[in-house]
Amino acid sequence: MRRGIANLPLHGGRAPRWLFQRMVKLSRAIVEVMLCEFSPEEFLYRLSDPHWFQALGNVLGFDWHSSGLTTTTTGALKEAILSLNTPRILVAGGKGKSAISTPEQIESLAERYGFNPYPIIKSSRLSAKVDTALLQDGYSLYHHTIFFTPGGKWAVVQQGMKEETSYARRYHWLSDMLKDFFEEPHTAISAQKKEELVLDLTSHNSYKNRAVIVELSREKPEKIEKKIASLKTLTLPRRHKLLSSDINPGNLRKAMILTYERAPANIEEVLEIRGVGAKFIRALSLVSDIIFGAPVSFEDPAVYSYAHGGKDGTPYPVDRNVYDATIEVLERAIKKAKIGEREKLKALKKISEVFK
Repeated sequence: MRRGIANLPLHGGRAPRWLFQRMVKLSRAIVEVMLCEFSPEEFLYRLSDPHWFQALGNVLGFDWHSSGLTTTTTGALKEAILSLNTPRILVAGGKGKSAISTPEQIESLAERYGFNPYPIIKSSRLSAKVDTALLQDGYSLYHHTIFFTPGGKWAVVQQGMKEETSYARRYHWLSDMLKDFFEEPHTAISAQKKEELVLDLTSHNSYKNRAVIVELSREKPEKIEKKIASLKTLTLPRRHKLLSSDINPGNLRKAMILTYERAPANIEEVLEIRGVGAKFIRALSLVSDIIFGAPVSFEDPAVYSYAHGGKDGTPYPVDRNVYDATIEVLERAIKKAKIGEREKLKALKKISEVFK
C-alpha cells in the first residue's frame, strides 16, 4: 500500500459557487478521460499520491496551499463521480457529518449497484481509526472520503486539524499491496514540518508494544489499574512527560471492561471495539513500554496552480474563459472517444508528452 501525508495551513472562506460549479464540471471531464485511458485502479493509485492530489486541486483552481483544497477537491470529485452514474468508480464520505455517515452512503451505493458493502465499510473505519488512535500526531480528523470500486479496491483521502498551529494534515491510503493495516502502512510522505512528539504505533519499532496492548486489553480492569498506579513511583523518560497525564484509571475503567469482555485477539479487534480511542491506546502503550519493556516509536512519519489560477488570486485570479475552454475541450474529446474517435484524446496525450 502507498500512503502519504501532506501538511497544509488552515485558511478560511469557501470556493464561490461559480468556481465550484466549474470544478465539478472539470473534475467530471478529468475522471471520464482517465477512465477512458486507464483503469479505475489507476485512478485510485493517483489519488493515493499526495503530490498528484495537490496538483489536481491546483488545476481545478483552488488556493494552491490551503487546507480547504482537500475538502473542496474531494467534494467536487464526489459530485462529479456520482453524476457519472457508473459503478466503475464510486465515492462516499466528506467533511463533518458527511464523514460520519460514510457507512450509510456505502450501503446505499451497494443497494444501487449490487455489491457487498461491508469490506469497504470496514476499510473505511480502520483507516480512520489507525490515523486517530495508532498514529497520534496531534491532528484531529474532521474529513474522510473513500473512493472505491464494487470489486473492493479503494483509496482514502482524509484530513486532520491542529488548531494551535493553524495547520491541517492530509493522509492518503491505497488498498493495493496492503499487507497490514497496522505496521508501516505508509511509504510516501509530503510534509512541510516534522512534529516534535508523535506516538506512532504503526512503526515496525512498535510491534512489541502493539502485542502487549492486545494482552493488556484482555486483563481484568483492576489488574491494569494497579499497573498504572505503579507508574506514579517511576521517573519517566522525558519523551513520556506529555503522555503520563493522560493515564487516569477512572477514565480507563469503562474501556477496560469492554475490552476484557470482548477478549480481542489482535490490535484490529481492539480498535474495532466502540469506545476504544486515542487516550485508551496511549495509556496502554505507555504501560507496555514502561513496565514490560515493549518500546514504541515517537518519530513522525510526516507549478500546477498556473493552469487556471487560484481562488485567492495566487498566482493570478481564476480566468473563467480559459477554465470554460478547458472543460469544453475535454468534453468534446470524451464525446468523440465514446463513438470510437480517439484522435482528440491522443492529441492531448501528445501535448502532455511534449511538456514532460
